[in-house]
Amino acid sequence: MESRILIVDDEASILKSLGGALQDEGYRVSLATSGDKAQEDIRKDPPDLIFLDIWMPGKDGLTTLKEIKKSFPQIPVIIISGHGTIETAVKATKFGAFDFVEKPLSLERILVSIQNAIQFQRLEEENLLWRQRAMHRHQITGESAAIQSLSAQIERAAPTNATVFITGENGTGKELVARMIHHQSRRSGRPMIEVNCAAIPEELIESELFGHEKGSFTGATERRKGKFDLANEGTLFLDEIGDMSLKTQAKILRIIQEQIFERVGGATPISVDVRIVAATNKDLQKEIDTGNFRQDLFYRLNVIPIHVPPLRERLEDIPLLVEEFIDAYAYESALGRKKIEPEVLAMLQHYSWPGNVRELRNFIERLIIMSPKENIGLKDVPQDFLRLLPDRQETVDPYAQDTLREARAQFEREYLLRKLEQFSWNVSLTAAEIGIERSHLHRKMKLLGIKEDTE
Repeated sequence: MESRILIVDDEASILKSLGGALQDEGYRVSLATSGDKAQEDIRKDPPDLIFLDIWMPGKDGLTTLKEIKKSFPQIPVIIISGHGTIETAVKATKFGAFDFVEKPLSLERILVSIQNAIQFQRLEEENLLWRQRAMHRHQITGESAAIQSLSAQIERAAPTNATVFITGENGTGKELVARMIHHQSRRSGRPMIEVNCAAIPEELIESELFGHEKGSFTGATERRKGKFDLANEGTLFLDEIGDMSLKTQAKILRIIQEQIFERVGGATPISVDVRIVAATNKDLQKEIDTGNFRQDLFYRLNVIPIHVPPLRERLEDIPLLVEEFIDAYAYESALGRKKIEPEVLAMLQHYSWPGNVRELRNFIERLIIMSPKENIGLKDVPQDFLRLLPDRQETVDPYAQDTLREARAQFEREYLLRKLEQFSWNVSLTAAEIGIERSHLHRKMKLLGIKEDTE
């Protein structure tokens, strides 16, 4: 669809000549003779671009420009003037004008300015879309009590400058939590720099963290900034910090305390303002006991501890996670959007997922790629995965039952088994959780063949 352009000028000759020329070029054109009439037109049907004269009786162009930008900041405005000065052009740019064109108007100049403005607007819209997608990627998925508690902790910790220490198993989303903390902080406009302490060789980690001076070691052919330099005024994420050597731990401790460091081979102190977020899948208390981690550094890092729960403690979030993975893969690939049947989702919620969310994502990707059908059912689940499930998963599908009564009984049995396992077969706690009397739960267990001797 062609772009709509609004021309605002009190000179009838300009409206006629410029409007006619732009219509000949294929644009839809609207005309306004004053700032008030222009704003009325914009409110009814916002144009793609505005040409606005500076000198008009009543409300002048600069005042109109400020009011347009206040209500419709996304619309590019090109200022036109027959008495242009550098001061006027600077003011117009300050108030948000995209370009400044002097009269008499050159059609060639006008068309170039229009093309640039429309292209710029499209890029702005694309950037906004990418920012929205980026923000979505920095949100943790789930509605379980465990995730609600985690989100509340992040929300409280993020606006502060306090050091955050994230713990959790591999694949739980520790890096995602770190990014959420950064993006919800006052440092979100500055970079978040990540350092994988386990992936950098011991002999290079100091250079990576602190940078180095030219000639400080073999191969150092120029000065190089380190991660602390790059993260200045932002966030430094030290992932797998439990794998850092004791020597480097001592230097990290000093920086956290003083926010001052020296490059490798340098003698000049460098001051930085960096927020530290650290993460590990190790039990650092055990590492301290064995002499592999400094206790004083642990206390410095552990200002705000945040634990990311494993997936087995929030199995009710699996359907939401699966939907997110399906959407993401449909967007990234050419396979289209597939659907996973409810019985498969129910089955996924009975597996412990030792690899956590990462393992679940990889498994869903495998299902989508290897299943030729649009709807993925139990028959499409690989046998090697089925062998990992408890024996009772062979009858987990209530849809396979012949009657409603049998399906209801199957569902109740699976539901009660899961709840009993959740509360370590404590019948009283399970009954309280699901909202029935303890004696009623006993009768249900007997009726459904769930033996109490499994407690």
